[in-house]
Amino acid sequence: MQIRVGIITVSDRASQGLYDDRGGPALKAAAEASGWKVLEEALVPDERQDIQRAVREQAARGCQLILTTGGTGVGRRDVTPESVREIGGRELPGFGEVMRLESVKLAPTAILSRSLAIVVEKALVICLPGKPKGAVECLGFVAGAIPHCIEILQESSTSC
Repeated sequence: MQIRVGIITVSDRASQGLYDDRGGPALKAAAEASGWKVLEEALVPDERQDIQRAVREQAARGCQLILTTGGTGVGRRDVTPESVREIGGRELPGFGEVMRLESVKLAPTAILSRSLAIVVEKALVICLPGKPKGAVECLGFVAGAIPHCIEILQESSTSC
């Protein structure tokens, strides 16, 4: 299944040009390796309005899967999960549960992650960790469920 993907890097420092975005490119490579087509990419600061705007724009442009990287930790500026929840519909708790369950096997601090998945309009939004390796690993842990979920969301926005 050809999935249309949007990628949003959430980072104050990368959006200010203080360092290069590595998470977005890592997710792009992983998405393309899965045979998915990356349509949109964005880099935004850790601000609710900017995150929400980027998600809405990518959904409106036809992205069926929107991957965010960054802002899922416990830091004061980590607001990605709350930002997406505010504009989303149904949360799919299994995604976050599996990502944490598998990640904690690799790094004990992964238990602090607040990664999750939420349906926004007809798009599946998955909020992934900010570290490139962690983001790609977490995407891999849930990749098997993504095509079926996208298929159902495209048929009807009432279930997944």
